Amino acid sequence: MLISNAYAQAAGGADPTGGFMGLLPLILMFIVLWFLMIRPQMKRAKEHKAMVETLSKGDEVVTQGGMAGRIAEVGENFLHIEIAPNTNVLVQKQAIATVLPKGTLKGL
Repeated sequence: MLISNAYAQAAGGADPTGGFMGLLPLILMFIVLWFLMIRPQMKRAKEHKAMVETLSKGDEVVTQGGMAGRIAEVGENFLHIEIAPNTNVLVQKQAIATVLPKGTLKGL
């Protein structure tokens, strides 16, 4: 009495590309996201890994925390960085942000 009947609609005229066209904006957003965010980040990570692997004694570096110094000793996972005469700091290799050109730190 109070509930009306619901009838199914006929399936005539279905679009065969309807499912793909619904996914097309999602696929395009993923492609844009890949080229603008994911790919450059992977490239930077690869460059940083290569830079960390080539660190050697005597290189002048800056850590991610902003400390600048000269590498005094290279270990497998850690570096001893001389930040002042007779003052060494132990940091992880991954904490190195940049390698400075030779002669940048003249006071050490």
